Amino acid sequence: MSDPISDKAENAAARVDQLVAQAKQKAERYRAMQQAVERVSVSAASQDGTATVTVDSAGNVTDLRITDRVREMSGDQVAKAVLSALRTAQSKLPDRLGEVMADTIADDPRTRDVILGSYRAKFPEPEPEPERTPPAARIGGLPDEPEAAPPRPPRRPAPPDDDDEGFGGPVMIRE
Repeated sequence: MSDPISDKAENAAARVDQLVAQAKQKAERYRAMQQAVERVSVSAASQDGTATVTVDSAGNVTDLRITDRVREMSGDQVAKAVLSALRTAQSKLPDRLGEVMADTIADDPRTRDVILGSYRAKFPEPEPEPERTPPAARIGGLPDEPEAAPPRPPRRPAPPDDDDEGFGGPVMIRE
């Protein structure tokens, strides 16, 4: 007859060994995931193709390419193109990281969902850019009227100047 106490101790030791082996395997999969995530990069181009931005897995810019077409653009247009490409590249990160995680930690969907949720919160889909009406489609084919400049404050009258020697007032006026 076997000793029930020693059988329980052997079963417990075997179970502990099994748990340790599983933990080591899981740690190795997470290490592989981390290394794969560190190699992830995503690129995206602006809608007009003038700027292409590449970001790493943290969303940091690792490459920026701008075409010569920017010479014909205003600084504001160039900035919008770059930021548009940046936001698009960053918003693609969760999907790319999801692929990496599916290959490495597919058996842990809860961890994957938490990590991807964090990325989606940090790098949401960019707002759609308003459609620009081509010039030919505008009424009469004329460009939209530029915005009116903000009204200037009224000029203050110049203080009286007794030393103007008849030349009609001060030469320099502060506005």
